[in-house]
Amino acid sequence: MLSLFQRKRVPPSSATPSTPFTETPKGLTRPESATSLLATPRRQKLLKHIWQRTSLSRQQFTMLYLAPLERYADLVQQFPASESHHHAYPGGMLDHGLEIVAYALKLRQSHLLPAGVTPEAQAVQAEAWTAGTAYAALLHDVGKIAVDLHVEHADGSVWHPWHGPLRRPYRFRYRKDREYRLHSAATGLLYTQILDRAVFDWLSGHPDLWTALLYVFAGQYEHAGTLGELVRRADQASVAHELGGDPGKALTAPRHALQRKLLDGLRYLLREELKLNQPQASDGWLTQDALWLVSKTVSDKLRAHLLSQGIDGIPASNTAVFNVLQDHGIALATPDGKAIWTATVTNGTWSHSFTFLKLSPAMIWNAFDRPPPFLGSVRINPEEPTTTLPEDARKDREKPASAITVPVPATPEDNGAESLLGLLDTPLPATAAQLLRPTAALQPASLPNNEADGTRPAQEVDQDNASSHDAHFLAWLRRSIRTRKLIINDTKALVHTVAGSVFLVSPGLFQRYAQEHPEIALTARRKDLTDWQWIQKRFEREKRHRKHPNGHNIWTCGIVGPRKSRRLHGYLLIDHACVFDDLPPDNPYLTLDAVWAAAETPWTPVFDRKLSGRRQNESP
Repeated sequence: MLSLFQRKRVPPSSATPSTPFTETPKGLTRPESATSLLATPRRQKLLKHIWQRTSLSRQQFTMLYLAPLERYADLVQQFPASESHHHAYPGGMLDHGLEIVAYALKLRQSHLLPAGVTPEAQAVQAEAWTAGTAYAALLHDVGKIAVDLHVEHADGSVWHPWHGPLRRPYRFRYRKDREYRLHSAATGLLYTQILDRAVFDWLSGHPDLWTALLYVFAGQYEHAGTLGELVRRADQASVAHELGGDPGKALTAPRHALQRKLLDGLRYLLREELKLNQPQASDGWLTQDALWLVSKTVSDKLRAHLLSQGIDGIPASNTAVFNVLQDHGIALATPDGKAIWTATVTNGTWSHSFTFLKLSPAMIWNAFDRPPPFLGSVRINPEEPTTTLPEDARKDREKPASAITVPVPATPEDNGAESLLGLLDTPLPATAAQLLRPTAALQPASLPNNEADGTRPAQEVDQDNASSHDAHFLAWLRRSIRTRKLIINDTKALVHTVAGSVFLVSPGLFQRYAQEHPEIALTARRKDLTDWQWIQKRFEREKRHRKHPNGHNIWTCGIVGPRKSRRLHGYLLIDHACVFDDLPPDNPYLTLDAVWAAAETPWTPVFDRKLSGRRQNESP
């Protein structure tokens, strides 16, 4: 799959030498090479995190990831990501780009893509979807340097990014008349400067990914399915971290959290009670790019609905409800950071102003279930700037048009870096892949679910049709190891290599699978089993594991460390090829509690006396 990338390429940072050193005139910034821009400790750590979330060798990583990142750095130089909002400092756009890629790849590990195909097809396409996620995240804001900034050289000649990377000292300012939504459309001018032809050839061979990627490049996240959702949430996390918020809230939230209840309640009301796009009296209006809900009406109905369901902890005031919706990214904020928008609805000769909550339609519907848009117009009242995304830069109306440089704070090289990197090191909760998912089209394809293929949804899988689930478990195991979602041979690992075989820790590995696939719980309950017991029994039916001569399934390994020792119980695989192409070396800290007799046939154990009389820990 990656063979077309094997030919040698010249790194972009070395293709064109940087400007020879001379004293830079005052008020100008000297362009730097990509190598220099990416050399800071914090950016190097982010690059390391990005590499760790791919399953590639260093050479492949350099071609697929590092080369585009270097071209991006070469192009954005020391530009901020916004004028006065997030990452508003020299180099802020580069920092934001690296952060959102790292966050997006972290989120991508909780999804099986593309949806609606077999596990085998997902395994084949896994690396393409991982790379596509990184590219979508990296390029989502790059159009800003084409339409939001005015950049010129010392002689007054204007630089445009389609001219190629800057090679002479430059200065810049934000355009007074910039349009806040235009940068998404302008991405198409630049992404061919970041990604090369071979990458496009590769990506275009995966139609689902290619379609979603083009929608993201065009800023149409609501049509980009899971890919658009990953980029949106990763963007929120990066913005939240830079502004002093909690990026973890943007990445995930537990199912029982208040914001989850509010979002589920909104979806119910929009499906069952609220009236949209009525000629005059309406609960809200859906335009091409936003869902506008009349604030008081929706808040009152939302509170009443949740209370009728016996849900506690619902705020008693509308203001508190608005704040919760805004704090958790459900309601989009105004340029002034408020939850309430004032806008005028016009439909023919009828016109009226309302106070609104503004939501992204992708939070409620997918592209296939979304109602038709309003034929009239919803216009933000003149006293408010016409921004549509909370992370966009705010326009400073007081700044003189003649200002050619932007006074910005110093780069926060170490400020908050440890908390950011610490979050990237923290595994996502098992429920992360299930959150903020309006419909099945945005869900990872946990299992085959195609009537035409003769397969059935997971909840319908029974004992007579378990093979698809067994194959999916092994495909999930192999993919999770390749993408480093599951680590091996580590202190808390659920998979080890021992005695020339693969050791699967029980019940931990099956519990992990069940947590990531909650849909199997229904089938398990029909069999009077817990979810992990059910999938473990399905695994045993495949007979891919070695048994003791007495028929027991579970083996015991001793772990000896510098301070303590303990034991693990689990399965030994007959053939490592279903998990590893090349079996890694044995874990030196694990020993199988058996002695292998050289005179006997391979894998015939002779037990320690101390273990021979003790019943092994059997699976349910």
